[in-house]
Amino acid sequence: MGFLDHLEELRWHLFRSAIGVAIGAGVVFSFQEWVFKNIILYPKDPDFPTFKWICKLGPTFCYSPPKFDLVTRELGEQFSVSMYVCFWLGLLVTCPYVIWELWRFIRPGLYKTERQAISGIVGICTFLFVLGVSFGYFILAPFGISFLASYSVGAINTPTLSSYVGYLTMLTMPVGLVFEMPVVIYFLTKIGIMTPDFLKNYRRHAVVIIALLAGVITPPDVLSQVLVMIPLFLLYEISIGVSRREYNRKEKALAEI
Repeated sequence: MGFLDHLEELRWHLFRSAIGVAIGAGVVFSFQEWVFKNIILYPKDPDFPTFKWICKLGPTFCYSPPKFDLVTRELGEQFSVSMYVCFWLGLLVTCPYVIWELWRFIRPGLYKTERQAISGIVGICTFLFVLGVSFGYFILAPFGISFLASYSVGAINTPTLSSYVGYLTMLTMPVGLVFEMPVVIYFLTKIGIMTPDFLKNYRRHAVVIIALLAGVITPPDVLSQVLVMIPLFLLYEISIGVSRREYNRKEKALAEI
């Protein structure tokens, strides 16, 4: 296939992915009242599971988030926020299909042995993405939102619905993408850009980058940043192992030639 043919093939895969996301968004929209009550607005509720889990550690750890009401300042804000939420949740619900479509585009360009070596890639990518989003939703979101809602320099906090949903999205969806680090490292190792020795030698630099990344995707409180840094550093160590395995496989294949 020529370059334009590849672009045409990619366009159709993206088009089918977009249709899948639209269908998922439509399903979410039909249950939007339940979705907002039990998913979107739930992290600011004192009955949120995370607060209950922490309280089980002892009375000292019991934490109650600040109570605050959300307001809208524009006539169409609730509608636009609803569409925004439906899109992201539609993407989350259909992420296995979207990843599968992208894999269908990449798969023909790989050798049979390479396809066998990364069998199950759709499941792995989906698992890591959902794991990252879940970590952001259950760990980062309740504490990040509570910190921002309780922080005051003398003014009264009256957050808008759009700002609340924006922060909730920032604390969940990007984390899901960051959790794909082992998969990215795997492909970078496969094409020769990354090596396990490089990852090990620049571990200290990686810690600084992880700290900066945690500061970007979390509110400006130390707790949220530390909570992000810990799993990211663990993923970095896992990525070293993934890179080492793929690097050794490539070296073995070259030695057999």
